Amino acid sequence: MSADAHQPVLLHEAVDALAIDAGARANGVYVDATFGRGGHARLILGRLGQHGRLIALDRDPSAVAAGSLVGDPRFVIVHARFSELAETVRAQGAAAVDGVLLDLGVSSPQLDDPERGFSFQFDAPLDMRMDRTRGVTAAEWLARASEAQIREVVRSHGEERFAKQIAKAIVAARARGPVTRTRQLADLVGAAVRTREPGKNPATRTFQALRIHINQELEELSLVLPQAISILAPGGRLAVISFHSLEDRIVKNFIRTNARPGDAPERLPLRAAELPPARLRSVGKPLRPGPGEISANPRARSAVLRVAEMLV
Repeated sequence: MSADAHQPVLLHEAVDALAIDAGARANGVYVDATFGRGGHARLILGRLGQHGRLIALDRDPSAVAAGSLVGDPRFVIVHARFSELAETVRAQGAAAVDGVLLDLGVSSPQLDDPERGFSFQFDAPLDMRMDRTRGVTAAEWLARASEAQIREVVRSHGEERFAKQIAKAIVAARARGPVTRTRQLADLVGAAVRTREPGKNPATRTFQALRIHINQELEELSLVLPQAISILAPGGRLAVISFHSLEDRIVKNFIRTNARPGDAPERLPLRAAELPPARLRSVGKPLRPGPGEISANPRARSAVLRVAEMLV
């Protein structure tokens, strides 16, 4: 299996978090819900026992094609979104699994392929879909979205304080002709953003915001987390690597909520010990890449790994 130039972030930390080497767990069932180019999957397979299984998912057909070359009888890959996790796992005959790994964001092959339209480093079609077999492109969405819709997406998903100016510039530009190229959009944003952090391209936050919106990344994350714990066996681990504050906030709040006892039915007096038990326990502190990993792979600098274990 070739890594195809992609460097998995927090590779050993994330796979260690699944605790595959603990006794019978080596022959358990695991899910890599973001196969990418198989970096995490390759290490998981190296730790699995003869009777272990790894079910991989990816919404990107290119990643699924890469996964189809693995050639390990313990491994299967399925073209599916996060929101199809539970359905996919059960279709593979697994009633419960021992670990789920989610590596959020985009992979290096996606960013580095100009035709995907994720990066302003190239002049390319403004696509941004992780799955090019479905959905609208970023260019198509920008052509029909209102100024208010563009402003809200750029503000909320990109945490961009110049969202109003950017939306206005895009709408003004499309009145003269469609905005269809990455460099065209980057130049529009650069002209609208008055200041930016040193070393950061003015278009960074806008491109991030559009990518998240086009792929419904936050919605998919909010849907996959409850599905993950619905298929985890007691003692099973959930490991999630996020890359920006919006993702990490969703993961942190989900783990925190499910690590507390449930609420009592309204107007039914119960002692604390009688409340529905917590479903998860947080495992360790959030982990971040060290200086060496960040130096070798600058895209790792914002990564955070959170781990939780299923209790009931």
